[in-house]
Amino acid sequence: MKFKALFIGASILAIMSSSCVSNKKYAELQTKYDQLNTTYNSTREDLINCNADTRNLQTQLDNATASNEELKKGMAELKHTLDKSMDANAQGSVNIAKLVDEINASNKYIKQLVDAKSKSDSLNIALTNKLTRSLNTDELKEVDVKVLKGVVYISLADNMLFKSGSYEVNSRAMETLSKIAKILKDYKDYDVLVEGNTDNVPISKTNIRNNWDLSALRASSVVQVLQNDFGINPNRLTAGGRGEFNAIADNGTELGKQRNRRTEIIITPKLDDFLDLIDKAPETDDDAK
Repeated sequence: MKFKALFIGASILAIMSSSCVSNKKYAELQTKYDQLNTTYNSTREDLINCNADTRNLQTQLDNATASNEELKKGMAELKHTLDKSMDANAQGSVNIAKLVDEINASNKYIKQLVDAKSKSDSLNIALTNKLTRSLNTDELKEVDVKVLKGVVYISLADNMLFKSGSYEVNSRAMETLSKIAKILKDYKDYDVLVEGNTDNVPISKTNIRNNWDLSALRASSVVQVLQNDFGINPNRLTAGGRGEFNAIADNGTELGKQRNRRTEIIITPKLDDFLDLIDKAPETDDDAK
């Protein structure tokens, strides 16, 4: 027992001696402990954050999985729709080919119409230029030549063609009409409408009932001069009167009345070519029905 007490006392003495010797080492250990403790705390905080990120990622994964299922469902529906469309397309391939043929035929027809109109426009311009160049300065003051909507209009003042209230063509107009007739002979495929127009002042002649009569008689006189004096084929000629009802100016002024008193020679391409094209128009399914 005494030996045991002696051993314990010696051990305590040794420990105390050892503690006094290793203070420096203890400080070093304390520093390492603090560093490790700091690292531990930091690592623990990182672990907490990682766990939170893991939960977020799991939530995103769950959402992505749900979206993927929805996409799979949508893909299945699209495939079903595509299969139906392909079946319908196979059924409609013949109709599509037929539609393409109809479109090609329509395009060809439209091109023919455009070509015909272009040819007509070119001829109209050439006719107008020839006629304008053939008239002298004085004639151009009383003759107006223009092209509107594919039609050539030659408007002649009535005081150049007729005496007031008369429908007999005077000698002064013959030279101008001869120039117009020469151009008409060069364009044999054109029809000619001669149209008389008056102002709104009532006529007071016993042999002429009203402005309708006067305008029609004046147109007829010009047509007969073109036929009898200058050899224009009467099959191409038409005479018409519009009285006071085709005014181009205000009849309330003398100048307006003067402009309204006119005879128009209207030159149009023969409609046969256009009617032939219409007859040749591509037939559609609606037409066939």
